[in-house]
Amino acid sequence: MSTTQEATAVAPAAGRPVPEPQRPAKYRRAWDEAPRWQIYLPLGIYLIFTLIPFYWILLFALRPAGSTSLVPWPMTFDHFEKVWTERAFGTYFQNSVLVGVATLVMTTLVALAGGYALARFDFKIKRAFMLGLLCSQFVPGALLLVPLFEIFAELQMINSLGSVILAETVFQLPLSMILISNFIKNVPYSLEEAAWVDGCNRMTAFRIVVLPLLRPGLIAVGSFAFVHSWNHFLFALMFLNNQDKQTIPVGLNTLMSADSVDLGALAAGGIIAAVPVVIVFAFIQKWLITGFSAGAVKG
Repeated sequence: MSTTQEATAVAPAAGRPVPEPQRPAKYRRAWDEAPRWQIYLPLGIYLIFTLIPFYWILLFALRPAGSTSLVPWPMTFDHFEKVWTERAFGTYFQNSVLVGVATLVMTTLVALAGGYALARFDFKIKRAFMLGLLCSQFVPGALLLVPLFEIFAELQMINSLGSVILAETVFQLPLSMILISNFIKNVPYSLEEAAWVDGCNRMTAFRIVVLPLLRPGLIAVGSFAFVHSWNHFLFALMFLNNQDKQTIPVGLNTLMSADSVDLGALAAGGIIAAVPVVIVFAFIQKWLITGFSAGAVKG
């Protein structure tokens, strides 16, 4: 048989799809042939286990006081009205929003500047500085209360929302700076160099080329800073004394006393506190799954 005939015999027929080689049985993963119920059943059990506490919160918040029904019917919003007006949750909510937004802005701006320096410049103490940032994450916030209180007392910032904002910003900066530096490292340096060739200075090139690509990372870092400052309890409890300066976590604590606990009001306050966090995380999810440098370099 000639070489041409051998090649024709070996080659598949034209137009016929080449079958994919099957994986040997010993290399097949356990879930390749697993029935669907073996996947959905554990997920369903976990989902039920996770949602039951939220259902109980809604149940106590929406059913009338003194009711023992397992269904919130007839539905009432008296608990929400009580915590919003009588318990001053409207003031707590405004203070929490102010602290969260200010912490978000300050953390994002400072972390952006520090992260760019860590990603684009080399200096002698860079490795030691990065190690210090990482080690700072092992220090619990409770250990910082006494020194921060002394500092703010000297600066006459006790019972001011500025003290909580500054403490939250300092507490969030190390991790935020590390995350921003990693985002900037993933942006090709050639994009900035091309902007410099076109006549842009470093600041203009960063604003026009790099900053738009960092939008998902900035949103994620800022959102985490907002959520943490929204839920943080210790700083607001220690640095704020007046009721009109307190935030939502401290306000929730005032609903519990040594003698009794108003479960309906506490559940309603918990829902009020959780709604902004749920909205923020729903917004984060869209950006986290987006490639922040997709389409930046086209081959």
